Amino acid sequence: MAGHADSERDKDSGRDKDSERDKDGAGAVDRKPPRKGMVEKRRAITSGARTVFGREGYTRASIDAIAAEAGVSTRTIYNHFGDKEGLFRAVLLESAESVTAATEALFERHLRKVRDVEEDLLDFAREWVGQSEAHPGHFSVVRQIIPEGRRLPADVLEEWQRIGPRASQDALARWLLELGRQGLLAVDEANARKAARHLALMVGGGVTAESYFGALPLAEAEVEEIVRDGVGIFLRLYGVDAAQGPAGT
Repeated sequence: MAGHADSERDKDSGRDKDSERDKDGAGAVDRKPPRKGMVEKRRAITSGARTVFGREGYTRASIDAIAAEAGVSTRTIYNHFGDKEGLFRAVLLESAESVTAATEALFERHLRKVRDVEEDLLDFAREWVGQSEAHPGHFSVVRQIIPEGRRLPADVLEEWQRIGPRASQDALARWLLELGRQGLLAVDEANARKAARHLALMVGGGVTAESYFGALPLAEAEVEEIVRDGVGIFLRLYGVDAAQGPAGT
């Protein structure tokens, strides 16, 4: 009898352990983390699409070419993004957010603590104009926007402007306003946005126009000349010693 009771207890114990394992197994399925392969596949698609859109433009780029570049099937692209417009939207806007974040970090790094206005602005401008080299994939897509603007989804372009160029310019305006409050520039609430636009045009715009968004590399001496001319003109307009100009109007 004692042996029979021990046997029954062993069976019950085994059943309890099996039951616990079943519960744990079911719970593990419910709590399964996202598959890394899905994230990696999406990253491969956006990277491949950025390359193809930058090379071919939006209109000429095909899903077949993007799939080949990314090493995935066309069905996988459609499953992730729906269609070519959805893919272009994701590529441009995600890239713009990344570049804007990097640009804002650059502003803070150079403009948070200014001691010599001219020299510090020159150092800032030299790094700023190198953004196209730091983010070549993004700016290759941006280059395609110019000739294809009318054929691109208008809402995508508007959102790109909002989170990309306008967001960067707004951030620059805030930093220039802070320098104005410190008495280092003739910038105030009334002209901060205009000052940011002028600095962007005179420095960044000069290099962008000459290099066509980085497509045509410029000699270091040529870039330095554009930067020095741009900062010099900006300080003649917004330097604290400026007698006239937008700061005083």
